[in-house]
Amino acid sequence: MCAVTRVLALLLWAPWQALLGAPLAELSGDQRFHIFLSNNLEFTRKIKRDVAALQHLVCDTFQLCKEEELLLLRQDLSIAQAPMERCHGRSFQAEACFSQIREGLRTYQSSLDAVLELLPGHAALVESLQLDAANLSSNIQHQLQMEDLGLATVMYPMEARGPLPAFSSHFHHQVGTFFILADFQRFLETAYRALRHLAHL
Repeated sequence: MCAVTRVLALLLWAPWQALLGAPLAELSGDQRFHIFLSNNLEFTRKIKRDVAALQHLVCDTFQLCKEEELLLLRQDLSIAQAPMERCHGRSFQAEACFSQIREGLRTYQSSLDAVLELLPGHAALVESLQLDAANLSSNIQHQLQMEDLGLATVMYPMEARGPLPAFSSHFHHQVGTFFILADFQRFLETAYRALRHLAHL
């Protein structure tokens, strides 16, 4: 397994404390990989800020601000979540993990259509987030191809959207939007923490 493969495995292996003792000295001269980390750390931070801006809009507009107060409603909603279990643990498998990341970004890119439907006055921000999700996925794919990890590349066209969640009422649509954004923010936080740890080692 090449050095970059090992580090990419650690990138998505929780708990994050395990990264602190990781043998990363062999990457000290890999300027290309560190540029990749730096650029995508900033990119992920930008996406997180935009998601947070939408979360504040939902809070201010619909008074939906605290997740713990809405948990009972979640079971009545069909909100897709991106699984990440193949990115955790000592049995990490690079191909399976990165497939989940790409699929997760596609899931949130599609789910944001429901946010756009609820907040048409903020279409520019929502559509920018959808494009950013596609570009972040593309960045990861490109890095994997450059390192020749032998992973299958799947390109998702922008128009290939999944079905919108079915909401039984306008209120459920509001709550569903709240959870879509909360889930996306957690997904991005996972990526951000890993990039930050690697960048500081």
